Amino acid sequence: MLLACKNITKSFGDVTILEQVSFHINEREKAAIVGINGAGKSTLLKIIMREFSADSGEVITAKGASIGYLSQNQDLFSERTVYEEMLSVKSELLKTEERIRTLEREMKGLSGDALEALLREYTSLTHFFEASNGYAYKSEVVGVLKGLGFTEEDFPKKIRTLSGGQKTRIALGRLLLTSPDLIMLDEPTNHLDMASIAWLETYLINYPGAVLIVAHDRYFLDRVVTKVIELDGTKAQIFSGNYSAYAVKKEQQRETLIQHYLNQQREIKHQEEVIAKLRSFNREKSIKRAESREKMLDKIERIEKPTEVRSKMRIRLEPRIMSGNDVLTVTGLSKSFGTQTLFSDLNFEIKRGEKVAIIGKNGTGKTTILKIINGLLSADAGEIKPGAKVHIAYYDQEHQVLHGEKTLFDELQDTYPHMDNTAIRNTLAAFLFTGDDVFKLVGDLSGGERGRVSLAKLMLSDANLLILDEPTNHLDIVSKEILEDALNGYEGTVLYVSHDRYFINKTATRILDLTERTLLNYPGNYDYYLEKKELTERLYLEGVGYGMDAKGKAGSKTASDSPSVTETKLDWQQQKEEQARLRKRQNDLKKTEEEIERLENEKEEIDTALSDPENMSDHTKLTELTRRRQEIEETLEHLMEQWEALAE
Repeated sequence: MLLACKNITKSFGDVTILEQVSFHINEREKAAIVGINGAGKSTLLKIIMREFSADSGEVITAKGASIGYLSQNQDLFSERTVYEEMLSVKSELLKTEERIRTLEREMKGLSGDALEALLREYTSLTHFFEASNGYAYKSEVVGVLKGLGFTEEDFPKKIRTLSGGQKTRIALGRLLLTSPDLIMLDEPTNHLDMASIAWLETYLINYPGAVLIVAHDRYFLDRVVTKVIELDGTKAQIFSGNYSAYAVKKEQQRETLIQHYLNQQREIKHQEEVIAKLRSFNREKSIKRAESREKMLDKIERIEKPTEVRSKMRIRLEPRIMSGNDVLTVTGLSKSFGTQTLFSDLNFEIKRGEKVAIIGKNGTGKTTILKIINGLLSADAGEIKPGAKVHIAYYDQEHQVLHGEKTLFDELQDTYPHMDNTAIRNTLAAFLFTGDDVFKLVGDLSGGERGRVSLAKLMLSDANLLILDEPTNHLDIVSKEILEDALNGYEGTVLYVSHDRYFINKTATRILDLTERTLLNYPGNYDYYLEKKELTERLYLEGVGYGMDAKGKAGSKTASDSPSVTETKLDWQQQKEEQARLRKRQNDLKKTEEEIERLENEKEEIDTALSDPENMSDHTKLTELTRRRQEIEETLEHLMEQWEALAE
């Protein structure tokens, strides 16, 4: 066991956040802490790290165990470059490598006991260097940087010039490179695009240590964790399995609790009625019997009413006017900023009732497309044509449509003056603002709360085309589920940008992937996109799978079109060329594997020679063997990369 929390209790003022919270984390275990915003997830991590002190309880860590922690917000101040900052994690290896090189130079002029002493140190250091993956630390640093979305052009940039999100990614990368026994991550996916999140998932799944994650990304949790620690109403409860397994068990548990509570309430009501009736008889025996029943009733251990499940709330989004079947047609859309071209000649159509998700890496121009459609930015070229009776409502991830100086109540009333007080309160209550919450200033709200207010305004807009930019950002899991239900029941049309793969999987009927400055079309949800991605990208690169259709309408060939497209577009000669290319790749793969095996064998022979006592006094031979071994390591590293590329 690496970590144990025993009966952790924490209050802020009169508000108890955590009460008697207990759980443990074993070696190599991957666990998640889940709960609504404000449940105490981040507070619990800070207590484990001793940044906060618990009011009572204790945190126990295994002797000698190392813990790495990434909080939500990072603000690194450093004059180092991106690459230097990451490389600094390997400072001990760098010093060891420098000492090895120094010893190699010094041994050239020595003999006898002096040489023997240096050789012992040299052997010890090279053993440590190899055991610490010293021959591959540079490629490890580069791999983590690229995995987290940095390009080689980013490596020379100064840390102080980076955005907050980039600094958080650097902090995450540094933490991963330190390889602690337990990694604790607070919302690690907030500043990552889909490719980086997928990379991080694979990294954590294969990580040899333990992982404890706070995250709202349900797809991420489904893939990574095998245990869920739920914080609900100050208490903690442990569930085995991933997030989906937890959700099923939680719902079953809740239904059982509700049934027990209702049964007990019925029994209590029945007994109270019997007692009242007995007393109404006003006879000595009946009054004694009533008193006896009252004593029994007082001894009953009352079941607490289960807390209201917000996911059962229902938000209805209803378009006031139904649009025509052709909702939006985009033709030849292009946009650049200076010398940077985001996209060019984009063509797509959106039909009534579709829920279309635009996905892609950070910086590809997804939000720019939405802003152009909404008239907030001008395109360099192209045409955007709304269909008949189309009324657009726009959800901005920065919530610029809100007014910080207004209360929540005024924000809705000023926008929709025809609504009475009851209707406004009911709407805000649907988005979890009740009582005096409605008189809070918008400027004082958290990011998640502002998101809910924006969604409330959106619900009232009567629009038939909703354009949403990262609508699930800062929403807790239950709020996301409320929004998913609302969109799935919406009879209008939705176009949105999101990195939330679980949300996309639940709501999208079509995906547009913005990649290589163009859009690739997938007529399905996120699971369908994953299934067809490789084939669709290959067909696109071969000039087969994307473009204007035969009638000149703006659109895109879809992944489901692929078989017929392949049959009609790839003639016999092209198929022969493709087969020849595949054969060559198989041959190259085999040759690479054979060369790797040969070099590995040679490296083993050198290792045997290095440990041979007869060679210990032969300085020239030792130096030559070490030099050759380093050459082999570098060649093997290159061959491994080459093999990986060929295998894919």
